[in-house]
Amino acid sequence: MNSTDPLGHDTNCPCGSGDLLGECCGRYHAGVPAPSAERLMRSRYSAYVLGLMDYLKATTLPAQQSGLDLQSMRDWSAASTWLGLEVEDSQVLGGQPEHARVSFTARWHDRAGEHAQHERSAFVQRDGRWYFIDPTVALRAGRNDPCPCGSGQKFKKCCAPYL
Repeated sequence: MNSTDPLGHDTNCPCGSGDLLGECCGRYHAGVPAPSAERLMRSRYSAYVLGLMDYLKATTLPAQQSGLDLQSMRDWSAASTWLGLEVEDSQVLGGQPEHARVSFTARWHDRAGEHAQHERSAFVQRDGRWYFIDPTVALRAGRNDPCPCGSGQKFKKCCAPYL
C-alpha cells in the first residue's frame, strides 16, 4: 500500500468513513469485534476491497461458513476495482439475540463494466459478536428446529424472518 506501513493502516479506509484504515476497519480485520452491524458491514466491504476472505468467512454466521464459495469470492474481489460504499440506513431491531438490518449500495467496476448493488442485509449478534446472515447460503433448519445462530430459540422465532 505504501512504504511506511506495508499493511496500509495509514491510508484511508475503503469503507468511506474518512478515517485511516488502522483506526477504522483495520482493527476489526485484526480481531477486535465490530461494535455494531453497520461497522461489521463496512468492515466486510473493506475486506472485499483488500481481499481478506478469511475475515469474510469468520464474520458470516458460523452455521453458514462451510457453505461459502471462498474461491469465487476471492476471484470476484481480485477482478473488481472497488468504487465506493454508501450506507443508507442501519436499524437495530432488538430481540434476543439482537438482530439488525443495514441498507447500503456497493459500487465496483470489472471487465463487464460498472456495477452498483443495493442490499438490505441482516445481521445477528452472538456471544458479543455480530455476524452477517448470508441469504445465498442455505441454513439447514426447519421452522421448529433450534436456530442455527445458537440462541436456543426456534428458527422461525429467531433468524428465519431475516432471510
